[in-house]
Amino acid sequence: MTEAVTEKGLVIVYTGDGKGKTTAALGLLYRASGYRMKGLMVQFMKGRMHSGEREAASTSSDGLITIVPLGEGFTWETKDAARDRAVAQQAFEYARKEALTGGYDLVILDEINIALRYNYIDVPQVLALLDERPEHQNIVLTGRNAPDAILERADLVTEMKMIKHPFEKGILARKGVDF
Repeated sequence: MTEAVTEKGLVIVYTGDGKGKTTAALGLLYRASGYRMKGLMVQFMKGRMHSGEREAASTSSDGLITIVPLGEGFTWETKDAARDRAVAQQAFEYARKEALTGGYDLVILDEINIALRYNYIDVPQVLALLDERPEHQNIVLTGRNAPDAILERADLVTEMKMIKHPFEKGILARKGVDF
């Protein structure tokens, strides 16, 4: 009798100054759900404003996709580093606790690289989570300026490079495209 082989989960990083990091992670989340895999996205820096991805997840009746916004906005909006750090730490503890339950095949830490860049979360905390997570679990870290230690640890790194952006023409973020 042979035992079932569990595939080792990957560490995936989407970083860079171009658009599409969260969108790529969402693509994985929805793809995985198509295979009946359970996924969690914890949004670190994004506020609780309405978004298409959260609306889509809330209308899904199979419970395979969970998106939890735990941020209060990007740092240039809040201007309170101590509070930003406390909120990011709470979000990380929530994500860590949920990831370590083993109940998720895919965990996305959306915009965590921003929290790392501003030292709201410490790199060793994230590296420890990568070590402790269930072996089968894929984990995705998004956001600009991913730290070198995270890049070195990752199995897959994609850098989104901005070539052209509508913002340069004064076109603001659009419903269904940007949020």
